[in-house]
Amino acid sequence: MITVRETIIVEGKDDAAAVRKAAAAHIITTSGYGLTEETIGLIRAAYERTGIVIFTDPDHAGRSIRDRLTQLFPAAKQAYLAAKEARKKDDLGIENASPEAIERALRAAGAAIPEEGSPSGGPFASGSPVTAADLERLGLAGRSDSARKREEAGARLGIGYANAKAFLRRLNGLGIPLAELTAALEEREAAEKE
Repeated sequence: MITVRETIIVEGKDDAAAVRKAAAAHIITTSGYGLTEETIGLIRAAYERTGIVIFTDPDHAGRSIRDRLTQLFPAAKQAYLAAKEARKKDDLGIENASPEAIERALRAAGAAIPEEGSPSGGPFASGSPVTAADLERLGLAGRSDSARKREEAGARLGIGYANAKAFLRRLNGLGIPLAELTAALEEREAAEKE
């Protein structure tokens, strides 16, 4: 398994599960061609923070999604699978590819893969990752108003709303350190006082 610094954009949950067998990375699913503004916003945050690798199915729908995302995010890296690597009977998709084929595609795309044993520089070079305990301490989990606070913090950080578990995954997947999250919450509190 490889580690990929960029966020990988795939079409669906089965594609994400297949990629997770080959690579440790933050993954965003488009849920097919019906990209919502919220998903586009989340991809934009990833594009700006970690960079993205677009990795869609080698079929017409996948090419259409790739074209749309490439128009929005022209500097995105592009990972491709040959149809023969992604086919299982009549089904064509990343979810059918072997971990080895997925790894080859990510390497060919120029994904940032730290050498084994070398320091990654990682997404948290500017601070420490957020923990579940931090979310609770900051009131973003475990309280009656936690959902509202996560929604407001997510809007300030450009990562949208999610339940506590998914919010934590987004924060850490996008390399948003504890200090930046805390600053966003302080800005929110200051705005409430005005």
